Amino acid sequence: MAQTGWTTTDMPDLDGGTVIVTGANSGIGLEAARAFAAHGAHVVLAVRDTAKGRSAAATVTGSVEVRELDLADLASVRRFADDWSGDIRLLVNNAGVMAPPLMRTADGFELQFGTNHLGHFALTAALIEHVTDRVVTVSSLAHRAGRIDFVDPNWHDRKYQRWAAYGQSKLANLLFTLELQARLTHAGSRVIATAAHPGFSATNLQGRFDSGLAAKVTALGNRVFAQDAASGALPTLFAATASVRPGAYVGPSGVGQSRGAPRVVGSTTAAEDSDVARRLWTMSEELTGVTARV
Repeated sequence: MAQTGWTTTDMPDLDGGTVIVTGANSGIGLEAARAFAAHGAHVVLAVRDTAKGRSAAATVTGSVEVRELDLADLASVRRFADDWSGDIRLLVNNAGVMAPPLMRTADGFELQFGTNHLGHFALTAALIEHVTDRVVTVSSLAHRAGRIDFVDPNWHDRKYQRWAAYGQSKLANLLFTLELQARLTHAGSRVIATAAHPGFSATNLQGRFDSGLAAKVTALGNRVFAQDAASGALPTLFAATASVRPGAYVGPSGVGQSRGAPRVVGSTTAAEDSDVARRLWTMSEELTGVTARV
């Protein structure tokens, strides 16, 4: 799709800085990794399936490596963090799952909340002392329908609703960014936290439905309305490298934020509730057993 406005040609030289992209073996994460590497970064593809990660890395021109990271397993997150040394210019919390049937992580969390939010929370908390520039967390337009249930966030007692669970996890991504930035500011850190969403982009994230009808509807929507993964990665790249305010949220500039060149966009009132953000942070520390050093 032809783009007007900001594109990857506007990215700065990343001067060999290290960029970690979670879930970078396909889709938006892989496209972001390609752009980072093309602009001089050393890119770490942090992926659950290292064989797929190596196949993906082979398509990236530049400095790249693959490391195992399963965000649905806190032990894997701890191993990744414990094995890390050196500076991280950019940490890009990109990986995610969308609207599966009820499934649980290795630690018993509902899969979407556990992967999309808690896994990234634990990873960021463990690595934040190494980050020198930005933490970028990928949310979704679905955050608009999200609500944090502090009584039963992992759907143990409620009837499971996959899209409500997805919305909760994506709202959590924005509240996490809000509180992370507040803590970085209070600490006097030069590191900033930003967030992004890809609009309506055709990726394999949308292909994991157990309903044949849902899969067909999604495929039709992708053909008619969606932008490709490279275009969907632009908000992430903008949030990672453009001159934006701390805590900025970036999305496509087109109608309904579904497609188009990236720009800073607004979120919902719920995503800007600092009291809820602090409460979510505390709950996330309790659930993961990880205390952030910020």
